Amino acid sequence: MYYLNLLYFFGLLGLFIVLFYVVHRIRVKKKLEKIAQILFSEADREILKRIPHYNRLSAAQREKIERSIIRFVYTKKFIGVKMEVSDEMKVVIAFYACLLLLNIETENCYDNLKTVILYPSPVILKGVRNNGGIYSKEDFVIDGQSADDTVVLVWNEAKYEAYHLQHNNVIIHEFAHEIDYMNGEADGIPPLAQSKYAQWTSVLLSDYEKLHNVLMHEREWGKYKLLGEYAATNEAEFFAVVTERFFEAPQSLKKHFPELYNELKDFYKVDSATFAEKTT
Repeated sequence: MYYLNLLYFFGLLGLFIVLFYVVHRIRVKKKLEKIAQILFSEADREILKRIPHYNRLSAAQREKIERSIIRFVYTKKFIGVKMEVSDEMKVVIAFYACLLLLNIETENCYDNLKTVILYPSPVILKGVRNNGGIYSKEDFVIDGQSADDTVVLVWNEAKYEAYHLQHNNVIIHEFAHEIDYMNGEADGIPPLAQSKYAQWTSVLLSDYEKLHNVLMHEREWGKYKLLGEYAATNEAEFFAVVTERFFEAPQSLKKHFPELYNELKDFYKVDSATFAEKTT
C-alpha cells in the first residue's frame, strides 16, 4: 500500500507539473500575442533617431528592430536604483540588445534575461583580486555587469556611449555576455554551429592569448591597444570587448585583426565595417 500511495503521489505531482507548464505556456503565448499588437510610438522613434546605428539601418531593418524592442521592453523588468526608469532608458537599452541579434535567427530575444537594473552613477562593489596567488580585498568600480538573468547598467555612462560612436559601449558589452550565456557558461564562445566551433576558438583564443602575453610581460601594445587591458581579463571579457569594437570601431578592428573581424562578421551576420559607412 505504501509503494502504491507513493506511486500515486509522484503521478499526481508529475501531472501537476505538466499542467503548470501548459498553463504557463498558454499565458506566455497570450501575452506575446498582445505585445505583437502594440504599435511603436513616434516618441520612441525620435529617441532612436539620435542613435547612429539606428540611422544606418534600412527601412526593413528598422521595422524589424522596432518590433524586437517592443517585445524586449514588455518582457523584461526594469528596476531603477535611486532613480526613475524612463522610456528613453528602456528604448535605448532594448535597441542595442536587439541590434546584436538583428540578423541572427532566434525565436526569442534573450529568454533567460529577466531583469535590467539601472544605477545613475558607477557602482562600487567589494571583491577579491588574485594577483599571482596573492589574494586581496579591493573595491571595484563597475559601469555594468551581467549574470545570465540580470543585467546591471550605469545609465550616465550607457547614455553617452549610446549616442556617441567611440570604442566603448557598455550596453553592447553586457549583452554580448548575455549572448555568451545562451549556450551555458560565459566562456567567450557564443552559440555556434558545431562546424564553426574549431575556427572560432582558434582565432579568438589566439588573439586573447597574445593580448594576455602583452599585458603580463609589459610589451609594446601595438595593435592590441585597440582592444585594451580589460579584454585580457578572461575569454568572456575578450569576447564582450571585441563585440564592442566590432560594432563601434569596425574599420579599425578589420584593419588590425582581419581574422577576428571575419569570425564576428560570420557570427553576427553583418559586415559592420560596410554597415558603418552607410548614412541616413
